[in-house]
Amino acid sequence: MSSQNRRSSFSSSTSSSLAKRHASSSSHLVENVKKVSGSSVLGAPKKRAPLSNLTNRSNNNNNESRNASKTTLPSVPLGTKKVEPNNNVGVSGNKMLKSSSNVKPSSKVITSKQKLDEAPPPPPPMAITCTSMDVSPTQSENLSVSLDETMSVCDSFKSPEVEYVAVDSINKKTFSNLYISEHSKSTDNICNRDVSVEMEIDDDQIVDVDSNFMDPQLCATIACDIYKHLRASEVNKRPSTDFMEKVQKDVTPSMRAILIDWLVEVSEEYRLVPDTLYLTVNYIDRYLSGNVMNRQRLQLLGVACMMIASKYEEICAPQVEEFCYITDNTYFKDEVLEMESSVLNYLKFEMTAPTTKCFLRRFVRAAQGINEVPLMQFECLANYLAELSLLEYSMLSYPPSKIAASAIFLANFIILPSKRPWNNTLLHYTQYQPSDLCSCIKDLHRLCSNNNNSSLLAIREKYSQHKYKYVAKKYVPPMIPTEYFHDQSH
Repeated sequence: MSSQNRRSSFSSSTSSSLAKRHASSSSHLVENVKKVSGSSVLGAPKKRAPLSNLTNRSNNNNNESRNASKTTLPSVPLGTKKVEPNNNVGVSGNKMLKSSSNVKPSSKVITSKQKLDEAPPPPPPMAITCTSMDVSPTQSENLSVSLDETMSVCDSFKSPEVEYVAVDSINKKTFSNLYISEHSKSTDNICNRDVSVEMEIDDDQIVDVDSNFMDPQLCATIACDIYKHLRASEVNKRPSTDFMEKVQKDVTPSMRAILIDWLVEVSEEYRLVPDTLYLTVNYIDRYLSGNVMNRQRLQLLGVACMMIASKYEEICAPQVEEFCYITDNTYFKDEVLEMESSVLNYLKFEMTAPTTKCFLRRFVRAAQGINEVPLMQFECLANYLAELSLLEYSMLSYPPSKIAASAIFLANFIILPSKRPWNNTLLHYTQYQPSDLCSCIKDLHRLCSNNNNSSLLAIREKYSQHKYKYVAKKYVPPMIPTEYFHDQSH
């Protein structure tokens, strides 16, 4: 069967899901690999529209709901009940008269008890309102709150039928005494939960970033144990650091960089979470560490690993037909599924792997300290530096946690070059001294400084957007003072 007939058959079978999709080109990867290798690789697909026109049409509705679900809702303290205010009737049944728009409202209060004891005087020409404090409901002396979400000045509003048990303080006390591990009280351990938090801090004080027990996503009671496990397991899930020299004969580090640069574009077009990209690169490198790969099938390995990572991380992962489509149908459904099976079997279905992004979340919180409003520019800059490390084959010699810590160090230095970028809080949570990070920081600094001259522009263009605070355009000082690499005293 000719290639044209096979392609027509694929188009008819997927025309319903891809009819409204703009075409997307993978020729960028093909041309770049041609420049490096000097030969035709990854097939010769027909010319198509740019990749930026590609959108995940089948998941548009899900993307909106997924973005909406990430909106932070205001927290309501435990032990209180939020009820919509009633502008006409009070809790005890007395009516509240609306004030006239032409006269000044009075602060006189009429209660139901007064109505029973004596008849009210004839109404004056002005309206009468019930005075209330427009604040959130709070506990009264007998632990009761008003139903109309206001704290009334009338004693009759304190109804004993509206009492709620205040469990907030009980929960906080329980959490503060709950230790998951026996070693968590050790002052030298990363799992220290007894660190005091001060509103005014300096570099000598350690900030407790696990003090927010109300947010279930932070897992404050077990966060330190989770990251201790990740530090131990990152050694077992790392790829080989010399597979290009010992295993691969037809694939070069520059081809790997071109592939990852293209995968960054794909992840942006499909709006995949950052963890999907990091896991994809981890799967690619682990597979290349033990399997000889032909350069014509390198892109096939890339899309298969991204499909696996999407199934692991995404709520609505792109379908296999869409991964075929973004390669300009250079590979077909059966080939992608066959490669997926090969990757899964070689990795023994061990899909959970600590990546730089896992540690970066923790270290960013430690670097932000007790700031109520995190510095978005700092977080974007740290993410930018960490993603640059994905392109460089030589960065595989550093564990993910060290790359994450180095990105935090360098981001602090770029934003405030005159201030020492490391402190005791970062030392406590990263378990790295500046001297431990020296070589990794210098390599990241080199990548960031030379990125302007690189032909791989996906990451730089990504972080040159407004939503990432234009951090890729930020000035990078050419030198890092050597005294910044001196060890931090405890």
